[in-house]
Amino acid sequence: MNSGDSGGYPAVRSSSGARLLKMRAWSMIDMLFGTAVTLLARGVTGVRAEWQGCAPDARSRVYFANHTSHGDSVLVWTVLPPVMRRNTRPVAGSGYWNANATRRFFADRVFHSVLIDRNWAARNGDPMKLMTDALDAGASLIMFPEGTRNVTDERLLPFKSGLYHLAMARPQVELVPVWLENLNRMMPKGEVFPIPLLCTVTFGVPLTISAQEDKSAFLRRARAALLAAAAARAAAQ
Repeated sequence: MNSGDSGGYPAVRSSSGARLLKMRAWSMIDMLFGTAVTLLARGVTGVRAEWQGCAPDARSRVYFANHTSHGDSVLVWTVLPPVMRRNTRPVAGSGYWNANATRRFFADRVFHSVLIDRNWAARNGDPMKLMTDALDAGASLIMFPEGTRNVTDERLLPFKSGLYHLAMARPQVELVPVWLENLNRMMPKGEVFPIPLLCTVTFGVPLTISAQEDKSAFLRRARAALLAAAAARAAAQ
């Protein structure tokens, strides 16, 4: 049987091999960009992790943090150990990260972000399903329950209900409070270049939702847990 009678199998194998090589090449590029982001973030901010209330763990978790800058999710992602970083996905607004090709590349290829359309009237998908699907696939999430950057003098803005609904949907998943210190002072609103300051990312005591716990009680408890992480950071200084 000549190659013309082979049903195209050699061509199929060649095509499959090329696709595999291309996927591996892109994976390598993604990893290189991820390493570059990590080194840059650590070099510019001097960021360090403080595991005050729990130890690093590769199981699926939700890390919820205070929100003062567009760089917050990058800082949390950066300080995670590599095995955890590869499987942790920031939850972020699609409007910012889809604004141009560069941001979209980093959101999709480097951070593997779960992008949420904040315009509920125009969105197509269900944000809660996007997050629960990620958790069910074994990923961890980074999210900001204040819902927007805090540019006020208050320690925290009121929490939105998303964290509560996610906890209700997956009550077995640990919720880890994460306090970011100094990032808002290093990158104040309107500044282009960072002001040199050491940043810390403090991981507090995990919590889970209690059976029959109502939304208000849970959000108060989550807020208190985040402020307790801040207090633990202050006490450690």
